Amino acid sequence: MARYPEYGNASYSFGPGAPSPAIKSLIIANVAVFLVTMVVPAIMVRLGVVPRAVFEDLAIYQLVTYLFVHGDVMHLLFNMLSLWMFGTELERTWGTRFFTKYYFVTGIGAALVTLLWSVSPLPYADSLYHSVMIGASGACYGVLLAYGMHFPRRTIFLLIFPIQAKYYVIIAGALVFNSSLGAGSSGVAHTAHLGGLVVGYFYLTTLRGGGPLKELKYRWLKWRMARARSKFGVYSGGRNQTDDDWKSVWKKHIH
Repeated sequence: MARYPEYGNASYSFGPGAPSPAIKSLIIANVAVFLVTMVVPAIMVRLGVVPRAVFEDLAIYQLVTYLFVHGDVMHLLFNMLSLWMFGTELERTWGTRFFTKYYFVTGIGAALVTLLWSVSPLPYADSLYHSVMIGASGACYGVLLAYGMHFPRRTIFLLIFPIQAKYYVIIAGALVFNSSLGAGSSGVAHTAHLGGLVVGYFYLTTLRGGGPLKELKYRWLKWRMARARSKFGVYSGGRNQTDDDWKSVWKKHIH
């Protein structure tokens, strides 16, 4: 993958360098589980997400275990390659703890989207209900989305064409959405990919403290502080409290 820094002179490199701690652990775990499934192939059905088993047998553990199961070497290779290429820099930026949390949130979220789809009136829901979903693709799509949001100007090569990361994510999302509406067993994977994108975007823009919730928290804190000042007779001196002042206090509060 060739890429550019956000500012300054352009530079090229293949990949982000050595895997960061969480990426390394995830790759090792995925390879280890793949080797086990080669010896005992039947275990794939137990560890993969089967909506029928989750709803009827309460096999909740499958929402996590399916992330470590892959059907063949190429499936494993492409997922681990994308995880390394896009996840390493995110982990260095976010820290290992938050990156790991985000990875599993998007992975489990992708499985939940598939479960909801399987009991909905949407296309091929009935066949999806009895299908087996395996692979880390949902979480990897969530990582790709986060990369595009945090490093939108980085250049990614789509086949031989250079494209900025933000546009790559948009194209990938559009293709996955279109594929998820098609018929056939391939819908299992596409539904997971779409779920990873949707859950990742929702988590980063809303649940993590951004979007409308962040504004509501800011307004609530501002109201609380104004009420406390009025109650205890505290008045500002020298100049009026502006929105910038409140935002400064708000930033200190949330950090």
